[in-house]
Amino acid sequence: MKTLLIMLCATTLVFAQEEPKVLFQTQDIIPIQISFSNRDLKKNDNDTIFFDTTMKYQTLDGAWNDINVGVRARGNFRRSTCYFPPIKMKIKKSAAKETIFKGNKKLKLVIPCLQEKNKNDNILKELIGYKLFELISPYHFKTRQVTIDFDEIKRKKTVKHDLNGFFIEDDKNVAKRFGGKVFERFIHPLSMNAEASVQNIFFQYMIGNTDFSVAYQHNGKLLYANKQIIPLPYDFDMSGLVDPSYAVANEALGLKDIQERAYRGFKRDEALMNDVRAQFLNNKEAFFAIIDGFKPQFDNPKEHQEVVDYIASFFDVIESDKLFQSKIMDQMRTK
Repeated sequence: MKTLLIMLCATTLVFAQEEPKVLFQTQDIIPIQISFSNRDLKKNDNDTIFFDTTMKYQTLDGAWNDINVGVRARGNFRRSTCYFPPIKMKIKKSAAKETIFKGNKKLKLVIPCLQEKNKNDNILKELIGYKLFELISPYHFKTRQVTIDFDEIKRKKTVKHDLNGFFIEDDKNVAKRFGGKVFERFIHPLSMNAEASVQNIFFQYMIGNTDFSVAYQHNGKLLYANKQIIPLPYDFDMSGLVDPSYAVANEALGLKDIQERAYRGFKRDEALMNDVRAQFLNNKEAFFAIIDGFKPQFDNPKEHQEVVDYIASFFDVIESDKLFQSKIMDQMRTK
């Protein structure tokens, strides 16, 4: 298994060198300016229709550039629930040429859901989730943080919003990095790469997320590379880590609060479970370093401290043999 991971990591480097994606090579925050109608996006339920608009973005030297993009809303729940729907963005190859967006035909733009006081802090929390997963698995979606000057077009006026957000790379670009492809059909978790599958479930447990299904690819994709099937998680906004006002506890799992955790993985070899447990324990300091790095960006310091405390409560479980046994090992699914 370790040999397989080393081989695939090496493949990642090769593909990154062959076709570099400048957008995700650095992590400096990109200021962008964009304008569209929330109302039009939410009304449109045809996923093939994109609305054309111009996005301005600032480069590291301070210059502002324009790029033509197509945007549409994504996610049925968010389209009906959110004031700001999450965005699927399409960029023509000719428009992306000679820009930092070269090689990115499609992107997801994650933005706040509701017009709430903590809306921008919630985006930081979700982005932290992506960054934490990067420490555990080489199989992940790359992200790039943005600040958004959003002009919302209404019938008789334009309303300005200052939002946090981040880009997520397209799944086909993830597959390209590993010389694989996106796998789109039902696959039982026990047929997936065992280590990658357990890493994913540990991570979902850590951030308190039950709003996913690797088998049915709900809030996740499957990567097929080197004859292995690898889960690729995304969309963590309904997790206990983010704890948004619109999230509800998963009653089917007997949960009463969105921040309650439930281990959803299938029964695996004990040695593998302990190996993945050790991976998380060995990365504890690095996890908190990532979280601390976001502290200056939070509007409310209490929101940041909630992230610290929530991840600390996960380590309380896996650092205790008794809790690890009762909360994780004894909860492994058999069907």
